[in-house]
Amino acid sequence: MRAVLIGSILLLSGILAPPAMAQATTRLCGKAEDPGPACLLARKDIPSLPAGQLFWHLDTFTSTDAAQRASSPTSTVVEAFGSVWLFTIERAQWRARGGKPVSVIGPLPIEPASSFSAEYLRSVFPPGTTAPLHVHSGPEAFFAVSGDTCLETPGGVKIGRGPGNSLLIKGGPPMLLMAIGKLPRRGFALILHDAGRPPTTLTQAWRPTGLCEREFAKDRR
Repeated sequence: MRAVLIGSILLLSGILAPPAMAQATTRLCGKAEDPGPACLLARKDIPSLPAGQLFWHLDTFTSTDAAQRASSPTSTVVEAFGSVWLFTIERAQWRARGGKPVSVIGPLPIEPASSFSAEYLRSVFPPGTTAPLHVHSGPEAFFAVSGDTCLETPGGVKIGRGPGNSLLIKGGPPMLLMAIGKLPRRGFALILHDAGRPPTTLTQAWRPTGLCEREFAKDRR
């Protein structure tokens, strides 16, 4: 059995991780972007979402002020990985004025709710690092600034390779996220959930079959 440890701050695999090692959506991110568990970069309450199919737009700007001027009611401005980012949940055709488009992820499989909350996570995972097994009460989208991503669920495995890779999963299924490849995975995640429900819950109701571990083993050869 393999568990990747960097000091005492990295997460073990979901089967081994105790509740105290949960995906840290309530732990606020600091300025240091060291390897370790995912942290909460920003949270935004959204009383109502725009109509139609919605996507996660990621744009970068030269300054926080410029990003704020381009924001919409569903936008969030953050600073991470050496850039100012504007995260926006909008329809596919929406564009941020004055920014540099980086990625559009979706459509997001959103279930009806009276109000929503968007949680944005930041993480730096050395290859082989995993988050504990967990479920979300809404869709989760992943974007990797660098590194490779593997996501295993009961439905199989999804893999993203190279800078800018993204993955998307609906709310409900248990999941295991692993950084694979040979470079550290630096990335973001969006959890868009019913504001009346917890975004993340640990689970032991499912055991991964090792699909991501096998991908990681291939990368190491």
